Amino acid sequence: MAAPTDPNPAFAQYSHPDRLVSTDWLAEHLDDPDVVVVESDEDVLLYDTGHIPGAVKIDWHNDLNDDLVRDYLDAAEFAALAASRGISPGSTVVFYGDNNNWWAAYALWVFSLFGHEDLRLLDGGRAKWVAESRDLTIDKPEPDPAEYPAHERDDSKIRAFLADTVEHSRRRLPLIDVRSPEEFNGTRMHMPDYPNEGALRGGHVPGAANVPWKQAANDDGTFRSVDDLRAVYEAGAGLSSDDDVITYCRIGERSSHTWFVLTYLLGYENVRNYDGSWTEYGNAVRVPIEK
Repeated sequence: MAAPTDPNPAFAQYSHPDRLVSTDWLAEHLDDPDVVVVESDEDVLLYDTGHIPGAVKIDWHNDLNDDLVRDYLDAAEFAALAASRGISPGSTVVFYGDNNNWWAAYALWVFSLFGHEDLRLLDGGRAKWVAESRDLTIDKPEPDPAEYPAHERDDSKIRAFLADTVEHSRRRLPLIDVRSPEEFNGTRMHMPDYPNEGALRGGHVPGAANVPWKQAANDDGTFRSVDDLRAVYEAGAGLSSDDDVITYCRIGERSSHTWFVLTYLLGYENVRNYDGSWTEYGNAVRVPIEK
């Protein structure tokens, strides 16, 4: 059974307020048997230094990806992962993490590919929980294994591939590059901490608008108001709610954050995340590039 929606009045402005929870709400529902809290971080060691009591860990690299093919888990593997974390099809899964919820949003997006219905993001993520001096623990939970049937992954609705992105560019349909301006214009080929995930060419997909992901967040990592978000994406980037939009970044994590904003906060119905992003596009042969 799904947990109740967070009644926080700040969330009422969003198209899907049920997709967010506040730190207050989460603190009150840590013992709710229908709620499973998941931490997913860029820093894969951070969970072990202290995490929200009862939270289970999902490692974006080791847990969500196929270990041979550059792709995600298959249906059986995802079902086993969810079951091992105590997640059943009816569970309310609340994601949070470091770096303004980049990887938490990424994990939520991957769960969405498998059709799990009740997925929520902790507004402000790990940083807000810590800033409020809320409890952390190093004790690792041992959830009872749940039953989770295998559902085939559906990539058609919210995932874009290289060919989709090239065609979007050719037709001049909306593409949102959420990387930094330096990555967008090709003066920085990769992020400093990820030299092995760089690309042979710098720049951006022709026709893409550069809207860095952080323009959607306040200084404390919480999401900005609807009016502010519309100013960024609609007045600033020229999007409208009926657009067919593809978001991308370097490897798909920051663009998952923007996908969440456009889909659940602004209510866009046709947004896909190109998880191959620049590490694929910037290494592909003979694709057009702009700087």
